[in-house]
Amino acid sequence: MTRIYDEDLAGGLSTRAIHAGQRPDPVSGAIMTPLYLTSTYVQESIGVNKGYEYARGKNPTRQALERNVAILEGGTHGFAFGSGMGCLDSIMKLFRAGDHIVCAENVYGGTFRLFDRILQHMGLSFTYVDTGDPQRVEEAMTASTRALLVETPTNPLMRLTDLRAMSDVAKRHQALLIVDNTFATPIYQRPLEMGADIVWHSTTKYINGHSDMIGGLAVVLEDDLADRLQFILNAAGAVPGPFDAWLALRGTKTLPLRMKQHDLNGRAVAEYLVNRLGPERVIYPGLTTHPQHELAKRQMSAFGGMMTLELGSKDNARQFLEKVRVFSLAESLGGVESLTNHPYTMTHGSVPADVKDAMGLTEGMVRLSCGIEDVEDLIEDLEQALVGI
Repeated sequence: MTRIYDEDLAGGLSTRAIHAGQRPDPVSGAIMTPLYLTSTYVQESIGVNKGYEYARGKNPTRQALERNVAILEGGTHGFAFGSGMGCLDSIMKLFRAGDHIVCAENVYGGTFRLFDRILQHMGLSFTYVDTGDPQRVEEAMTASTRALLVETPTNPLMRLTDLRAMSDVAKRHQALLIVDNTFATPIYQRPLEMGADIVWHSTTKYINGHSDMIGGLAVVLEDDLADRLQFILNAAGAVPGPFDAWLALRGTKTLPLRMKQHDLNGRAVAEYLVNRLGPERVIYPGLTTHPQHELAKRQMSAFGGMMTLELGSKDNARQFLEKVRVFSLAESLGGVESLTNHPYTMTHGSVPADVKDAMGLTEGMVRLSCGIEDVEDLIEDLEQALVGI
């Protein structure tokens, strides 16, 4: 399995983002991690090799990415996968038929789809609960609960979960706390330091930051848990190709810089929208009007560029989404370019209508992923798109 280099623990996050997990190529001295395009490795004799046997299990380019993100998250071991959902599916292979998982009620629609349409038919059971209320989570735990899975901030309702409180609940029930940290990134939130057992990302989003690859990555602290995940990674084989790993590793080098600009733009756009639409129609943890703003300040070091707007109706949402020009209507988030989407029919399109209604997701909501363009251009674009709404 891939373990961090202990010497990479020195330095701040920006230094770690650029250097951690990587060493100059021993053959050429290349400062950038080479792209190891190989499926197998020559062995000197039976059982004698250079630490590599077959690229499904290990690839040097992939290992550099795994070490890099593990260091950023404050973890010990990293595991890269071919997609965020491939990562989550592999994590869920830690469990067996009869196990029970408590899950936040507002998670990415693909997470719900995996659980509801596939894994529950393989013997796992799931209870969805408002993880903003630790008492409700406590009441949902059973003797067969093996994991508590949360996403904070949530997609797309931007709800927060108190990770220290969730860690306390999970530990009382000897369950794993699994945290999707895709929105906040390790730059603004570090769940392992608050008691999480597994942190995972869709590296497609902020980690890569350039909308040109698909990937996922999990980070853990404990060696025993890492051993189990490494076995699953190799056995199930949902790994990324080396070029996707290389692209994500390129992205992490600028992650701290990009996140600063995402945050600056997010705050400015949110303030503009509050003045334009009213505080009840803008959901952003950085606003004092967000009901969990104090938790956000305590748990996150900044708030990022994600927010959701309530435009009142599907027709208003359609009008807005057809008029934006700098913001692009598209799936995904976290790239340098600003994106927007319609969660009811896009990210959560596979979630049953009654479930969407119960969680408070409406047809009038649109989600914004504020990129790193000039913020004046973003605000001008939103202003022209909101005319008549």
